[in-house]
Amino acid sequence: MIRLCKHNQDNVIAKVREGQLDAVALSTSGLIDDIILAMNDSKIFNCLKDNIPDLRAHNTTIPYELIWASAIAAKMKVQTSLTDVPFAINDHRTLAKLGYTLLDPDGNLKAGLMQEGTLRFLLGKYDRNLFIKGYNDTVQKGIMPLLDISPDIHILDCTELEVNIDNPNYEESTVTYSKNKDRDMRGYKLSTLRGIVEDTGIIEEIRFGTAKIHDLKLSEDMVKTTPVLKPGDILINDRGFISRELLNYLKLKRNVDTYIPLRSDMDAYSEAIFGAKQQNDWIPHPNENRKNQYISLVSGMGLYWVSDNPEEDVPFNSCVVWDKKDDEYFVFISTDINTTAKDIILTYELRPEIEEDFRQIKDFWKIEDFKSTKINVILFHIVCVLFGYLFYQLYTLLPEGEAFLHKSLPIILKTYIPKVMPYVVLYAGYEFGVLTLFELLELYAHSSEDVRKKFEVVLKKNETKE
Repeated sequence: MIRLCKHNQDNVIAKVREGQLDAVALSTSGLIDDIILAMNDSKIFNCLKDNIPDLRAHNTTIPYELIWASAIAAKMKVQTSLTDVPFAINDHRTLAKLGYTLLDPDGNLKAGLMQEGTLRFLLGKYDRNLFIKGYNDTVQKGIMPLLDISPDIHILDCTELEVNIDNPNYEESTVTYSKNKDRDMRGYKLSTLRGIVEDTGIIEEIRFGTAKIHDLKLSEDMVKTTPVLKPGDILINDRGFISRELLNYLKLKRNVDTYIPLRSDMDAYSEAIFGAKQQNDWIPHPNENRKNQYISLVSGMGLYWVSDNPEEDVPFNSCVVWDKKDDEYFVFISTDINTTAKDIILTYELRPEIEEDFRQIKDFWKIEDFKSTKINVILFHIVCVLFGYLFYQLYTLLPEGEAFLHKSLPIILKTYIPKVMPYVVLYAGYEFGVLTLFELLELYAHSSEDVRKKFEVVLKKNETKE
């Protein structure tokens, strides 16, 4: 029988001195354990517990935050199946630090801390919107204020999540032509708002839809209503979000400046290039990797991009980029009319950071590796991957994690060597205590002969199990 035990150091030591000792476990340290413990120390799991409701009506022996910790740890280890979740956290000290740990006197712990069927039953109580809202609320109402994170620059983008095109059983999936893949695909679309934080960034809000939905339609309400956009902030978009109405709304209603490239079929694009040629005032591109490119600021192009309500059209500055080598032109605009061409292009060049996010969560974190066709299980997987990626980004902002900044977690794990920690977990009844090796030796030295024999019996039992 598996017992869920609670931490009570003094009681356990007292019981051991009286000869009651059920098990002894040595702790090993892994990077995922370190990240999970860092998030626990920062009270991050309290944020999940407070913002994603526990819909279990009974059988709440396993703490709710431990279920989430295990599910997220599984994704961080690139274990994508629900069957992996019960085994994702198995280090005794990690479980102890989370407030609970498991005693398995009969050797049944190999079955995991919960059954896969139990987890599937629980997920069946959540609808698609509850997971999406849960992620957004946890980040915005919990983690960001807790850690005093308030980005000023945000990047909006969408990515396609592909499934088997020949399997129509994926709930809510649709088939559409993908410009990125230059072929038809079946699947979904994920819209994300990423906030730049120091040398990294966090995904602040998400929206989820079918593959057919247009990027702008999926994202527009999020951009208009999200609390993470503050007056004076900057929003960076790509051409998929070109909308004069949204540009005007963000500037007039939210005092948020938009940075976005224009399409080559737009009048404002042609007129900006014509104006730059007329001015003939080019300066070198500020990015040293673009030695053949030059830029020029052109103002007053707003009148060449007219909405249905021209009186609401806000002015914008244009940065025209001229690639001399290929004689090509690109136009980027900003609704901040006090900005320069250099500022516009340097700000927009922050956008590839979110493309790197998507590349990592697809290639390394396997966000598209769905083991179920049920929409609630799919969204649980997506949200847990995003939480795992968020935890890793937050960890790199801490002193103990800064060495991993700008490195991919799955690549690091391939060469990471776990370390044996000088900690031992003692179990007695339904309680446990965590001792250093020195404290254990001291306890052993000051115990009676009967207690020492008990230690020897338990330790030999552990060796046999190994």
